[in-house]
Amino acid sequence: MQILDRIEDQINATGLPLVGISLAAVPCPDTPVILTLHWHGFIKQKLVDLDEAEPVSFTSVPSSLLQLNERWRDLLALDCAAMDAGWALGAWDVARAERPGCRRPGADPTETLECLQAFGAYPHHIHGNPLAVSDAPDREDLVELAAARGYLQWLFRPVRGGIWREVADDATLSEEGRRALPCPHAPVIPTCAGKRKTVYRFGIPRQRILPVA
Repeated sequence: MQILDRIEDQINATGLPLVGISLAAVPCPDTPVILTLHWHGFIKQKLVDLDEAEPVSFTSVPSSLLQLNERWRDLLALDCAAMDAGWALGAWDVARAERPGCRRPGADPTETLECLQAFGAYPHHIHGNPLAVSDAPDREDLVELAAARGYLQWLFRPVRGGIWREVADDATLSEEGRRALPCPHAPVIPTCAGKRKTVYRFGIPRQRILPVA
């Protein structure tokens, strides 16, 4: 799955820095995957549409929701694709969460909100503006399926194309905040049995690198 290519296409198209990236999928082969890009930036709100008019407020740039329709058969393939994207874009780590369906008996009400957020189906707006701009026609169906069958979510913060480049203390990165593929870390097989979190740690602090005698 070409997750990395889609992310880089969006970075080049928007020209905005990223805060974070998430990927959400249900454990059912060949279902669409939702890629969410969280941008750092603000939209100026003016009382009149004139260049010289001063902005009266600022609204955060909405996140971008993309539906990836490439076919897949194995969750490990998705896991490796997410790891490759995080590795190549210089993320300190990639965190994978496995979550059960929120419609099971005894589920905490907060799990419903977490499920909606994972797929970018935010139930509220800020000052009348949506929190995400969606190009995901099957999102509602995926949320319904995730609520019944559970889902997986991957999260990482990129250095390449992100806001973290100036503060990245990582000896594994190039000057552009990248790493060369392939990702050398082996994936951990998802169980999709209850709640589980797996963190793939990529970064190495520079101060841990000892000078050569």
